[in-house]
Amino acid sequence: MVEAQSWTTRRASNPRPPEHNDDQALDIPVTPTAETRHQQYDSLISPNILTAAIIASWYFSNIGVLLLNKYLLSFYGYKYPIFLTMLHMLSCAAYSFLAIKWLEIVPFQQIQSRRQFLKILALSIIFASQLALKSVVQGLLLSSEAEKLHSMNLLLYMAPLAAMILLPFTLYIEGNVLAVTVEKGRGDGFMVFLLIANATIAYLVNLTNFLVTKHTSALTLQVLGNAKAAVAAVVSVLIFRNPVNVMGMTGFAVTIMGVVIYSEARKRSKVTPH
Repeated sequence: MVEAQSWTTRRASNPRPPEHNDDQALDIPVTPTAETRHQQYDSLISPNILTAAIIASWYFSNIGVLLLNKYLLSFYGYKYPIFLTMLHMLSCAAYSFLAIKWLEIVPFQQIQSRRQFLKILALSIIFASQLALKSVVQGLLLSSEAEKLHSMNLLLYMAPLAAMILLPFTLYIEGNVLAVTVEKGRGDGFMVFLLIANATIAYLVNLTNFLVTKHTSALTLQVLGNAKAAVAAVVSVLIFRNPVNVMGMTGFAVTIMGVVIYSEARKRSKVTPH
């Protein structure tokens, strides 16, 4: 009897935990999607500051690519612009895939229609040929509500198509460029670094190209492009000591004046009520 009481006492001193109600829901916060995180980040930054940062990134990346191209041409005799552009497109495809699929910086978007695909193909052809019309086409693809694509998604689809378009041209015009590149790379590892850096910065060039068009306009991109050429010429003179004549200085002055006039006109158009 004592043993039974002792056992009962021990059992009472260690009661069973209360059973949870299966109908009671746990308040677990939902993991935010990439799109939600992107919107949260955008809301923390002033639109003017964001636009200024994008334009500054566009300038630095463009001038960086121009200087690297000049360095490859001047010190390595690397005269293969088509192959170099194809490397840029392959780099854009790779970095865009990592940014969207792996890092999930922006949500992945699928092509919705055959018409949208044809627009991307047209932009790829224009990008491969480096025509000024590209800013207009990319403006349509970034602003059209029915076929709107984020800059990274547009670059993800466009870059491989542009690389495929450039491939037969580089093989036909530049011949054994791949063998020459491999041979030069084996002899000098720094050249390989320059090619990788060139392709990486080219990704930033193309990405900021889209972002500038999205946050400003295609016309603004063209004006900034003219100013970029003047700034790049000055930087090239300072670094590579290129000779400058009166005609070059006059062109630089006219370009800067045009950019200033356009900026003032744009400010006044925003202030003046319509």
